[in-house]
Amino acid sequence: MKINFRRYIRAQTAYLSLWPIFMFAQTADLSKGGPAVCNNSTVVCEASNRIQPQPPADQSKVPTANHQRNVSACRNGWAACDRSKLTATEAVALAIAEHEQNISRCKSGLGFCDRSRLSATEANEVDIAAHQRNLYDCTEAWVSCKHELLTPTEAKTVGSAERRRNLSNCTDGIGTCDNSKLTPTEASAVANAEHERNFSNCRNGWSDCDHSQLTMPQARVIATEERARNLAICKNGGESCDYSQLTTVEASRLAAAEQKRNYTACLKGYGFCDRSRLSPEEIKTIGLQSKPSSH
Repeated sequence: MKINFRRYIRAQTAYLSLWPIFMFAQTADLSKGGPAVCNNSTVVCEASNRIQPQPPADQSKVPTANHQRNVSACRNGWAACDRSKLTATEAVALAIAEHEQNISRCKSGLGFCDRSRLSATEANEVDIAAHQRNLYDCTEAWVSCKHELLTPTEAKTVGSAERRRNLSNCTDGIGTCDNSKLTPTEASAVANAEHERNFSNCRNGWSDCDHSQLTMPQARVIATEERARNLAICKNGGESCDYSQLTTVEASRLAAAEQKRNYTACLKGYGFCDRSRLSPEEIKTIGLQSKPSSH
């Protein structure tokens, strides 16, 4: 036992004497942060993975990004554009794009058009486009139409379109209708359309119904339908019910239905009940049913 204890003391002394060497080796490996440290499977390995030096940001891409932003600003016509920073190729591409944009604005009539930058051929195309645009505006009766710019043939085309539009407005009862521009045949067709439209309005119970424009057969149909509509409103308790329009039979049936509804409400205790409108027999029946049964 004495010999073993002495050997243990010697081993501990040797280990302590070598401890600074081990620590130096591990510190050196930690500063390197390489695989040599991690091969030891020590705690130092884990720490080295956490303190790996990060590479500096790539500053070489910053000027490129700024340049692309400037190119985009120039293409979009923004004030931030600095043309002096464009390359020769970029400047040419920008000039081409601006020229095409100017032509497009001139042809569409939208935005600022600089005619001084147009060639003779381009100016001719712009004039043709403007003429066609004016013809379309006149055909559609837009306020931007300039009739004085139309050719005789175009004026006839526009006149025909205006007459068709006026006839359609008169027939449908929509928009501006100038009856003075209708032919006798068109005026007759428009009158028939107006008559049928009024009959339809009356049948639907709409406010723009003119009873004075109805024929005798139409008036009888409308009267029957209006009575039926009024009776239905009265049965449902609608506020627009006109009781004066009910016949004696209709008023009697309506009163009977209301009496039954009131009796049922009082009997079941559900709904509006006016006990003052109950007959003596109804009051007696309700009183008997409300009494508890004797055993």
